[in-house]
Amino acid sequence: MKYISLLIAPLLFIALTGCSGKSSDQAMNGPESIVHDAMEAYNSGRYVTALKHFATLTDRFPFSQYSLMAELKSADCYYHLGRYTEGIAAYQDFEEGHPTNEAVPYTMFQVAMSHYRQLDTIDRDPASAANAIAIFNKLMRSYPQSSYTDEARSRIKAARNFLANHEMYVALFYIKTDKLKQAETRLEYILDNYPDSTVSSEAENTLAILKTGKKPSGSWKDWIPELGVPDWETLSSFKGGSGG
Repeated sequence: MKYISLLIAPLLFIALTGCSGKSSDQAMNGPESIVHDAMEAYNSGRYVTALKHFATLTDRFPFSQYSLMAELKSADCYYHLGRYTEGIAAYQDFEEGHPTNEAVPYTMFQVAMSHYRQLDTIDRDPASAANAIAIFNKLMRSYPQSSYTDEARSRIKAARNFLANHEMYVALFYIKTDKLKQAETRLEYILDNYPDSTVSSEAENTLAILKTGKKPSGSWKDWIPELGVPDWETLSSFKGGSGG
């Protein structure tokens, strides 16, 4: 990733001092020692411990050469812990504080992914999908040549499918409760806004039945989509590595 240059010099220094066997008080008590402990915890998946080390680093050495890395990796810790609200705030703080830094495309992608990871069952608030789409689109507009473009495009497709499925769920609920005009409006919305979604054919067929003045046959339970959390990773059709 492009932000790797932020880490090369600090981590190379740590490796060299470790190999040389230096154990001076400065090395033991300076920022390098804290960075070493933080990255060791991070790389072994001990994100809570890593967060504590990164916080210590920024508190004690706010102007060190490692401060940017500490900010960025703290945000990554929140992301891996599933503490997405805190992660989003940390990534955005990094962007606002360092708007020209080469890691900004990465932080934008991670903000979008933090929203995307919160996609839930289709009967829930679809705000996370809408937010993810908006930020993925912003990323592609701002950095069209970034290495995240292909994955962002795939995630947008999956998030749009989520929104279409949510609309279909609402439409079928309206049919169940005999609010057929409202159902027609929702189905038309799907066809206008998500014509390439996985439910567009079902929406078209259901709308055609309603236009005849009838309701779809069968139990309403047969119409309502499954509410289990879908595999949005599969729906994204992305075959590369995942964010973060």
